Amino acid sequence: MKKITKFLTATALIIVAATTGSYAQATATASATGNIITPITISLVTSMNFGNIAVSPTSGGTVVLSASAGTRTSTGGVTLPATAGTVTAANFTVSGASGYTYAITLPSSATITDGSSHTMALGTFTSYPSGTGVLTGGSQTLKVGATLTVTAAQAPNAYTNSTAVPVTVNYN
Repeated sequence: MKKITKFLTATALIIVAATTGSYAQATATASATGNIITPITISLVTSMNFGNIAVSPTSGGTVVLSASAGTRTSTGGVTLPATAGTVTAANFTVSGASGYTYAITLPSSATITDGSSHTMALGTFTSYPSGTGVLTGGSQTLKVGATLTVTAAQAPNAYTNSTAVPVTVNYN
C-alpha cells in the first residue's frame, strides 16, 4: 500500500509538472510590412498680389483677397482703383500619392514692407481648398488669400514680404 501511494504521488507530481510547464510559455510569429509612398511636395506657382490700393489720410481699413476667386474687397477708408494692377491669390501645386488627402497649415500673420520703415500686416489667411485637399491624379492646385491691414495715410510705395509666408502641407 505504501508503494502504491508513493507511486501514485510521484505520478501525480510528474503529471502536474508536465501540464503546468506547457502553459507557462507560448510563442507565435508575425510578419512585418511597410509601404513607401511618394513624398508630398508643394511648389509656388504665383505669389500673392493685392494690386493697387488707395487709402484715406484719416481712416485705414483692409483689403481681403479671396483664395477661391482671386478677387478682392475693401473695408474702411481703403478703396480699390479701377486700374487694379495685378491681383492674384498665391497659387501652389501640391503633388504626392494619388488619392491621398492632406492637411493645409497657414501662417497666422506676416508683414510686408516698402524697404523703409513702413509696413503693413497680413492676417486671416484662407485657402482653397480649405483645411484639407485631395491629390486626385497625384496633384492639386492650392490657392491662398489673406487680409491686408492698411493704416490711415499709409506711405505710398511698393510693398513686399519682409517675412516669409509659409504654407505647409502634410499627408493625413
